[in-house]
Amino acid sequence: MGGWVYIMTNGPHGTLYIGVTAHLAARVHQHRTGSGSEFCRKHGLTRLVYAERHERIDEAIACEKAMKRWKRSWKLCLVREANPHWEDLFERMNA
Repeated sequence: MGGWVYIMTNGPHGTLYIGVTAHLAARVHQHRTGSGSEFCRKHGLTRLVYAERHERIDEAIACEKAMKRWKRSWKLCLVREANPHWEDLFERMNA
């Protein structure tokens, strides 16, 4: 089974949350409705700004763990390169 590493935020260059899931749309929906992580709920992180697909869930988990150790500037650069306007990618998924 594959997996996704994703980044949620509350706005451009705002608070970042890195997560991993096998079912991206369902997990992001949980975050947006407040039933996801406590951290996302506390900081109002409802915007999906980065998503990276992996063939295997264990690869996604390893990537998530590595990204969580990155400097904030590296994470911001990753999002800017993939999504320069910090658009909510969840809206595109459900269009």
